[in-house]
Amino acid sequence: QVQLVESGGGLVQAGGSLRLSCAASGRRTFGSYGMGWFRQAPGKEREFVAAISWNGDITHYADSVEGRFTISRDNAKNSVHLQMNGLKPEDTAVYYCAVQRIPYRHYYLRDQNEYDAWGQGTQVTVSS
Repeated sequence: QVQLVESGGGLVQAGGSLRLSCAASGRRTFGSYGMGWFRQAPGKEREFVAAISWNGDITHYADSVEGRFTISRDNAKNSVHLQMNGLKPEDTAVYYCAVQRIPYRHYYLRDQNEYDAWGQGTQVTVSS
């Protein structure tokens, strides 16, 4: 199995930046699996934010974060990152990283059902 630990959340003013990180460990070969970031705001369902294919050549973003957020991965360090710029109050949520259930895929990156391991989440709060 794989364990995921997020870090980097916090409180920031609107327009500010944060960089989230997700460290992976366990028996699964991290570099063979697509990774995603999702978020859940109070009273709302968890939603897709960004995803990156196993080798990093494909990225996807939710329309709401396109142009402001950047996902990246470092397979040598078993980590994935989410650089968040131009933060808005509506970005306030708990952010989760997740790993896809099937290796070497370039599709279904936006589909939560295709992810089978999740971190505990990190809180991001953006004040107006």
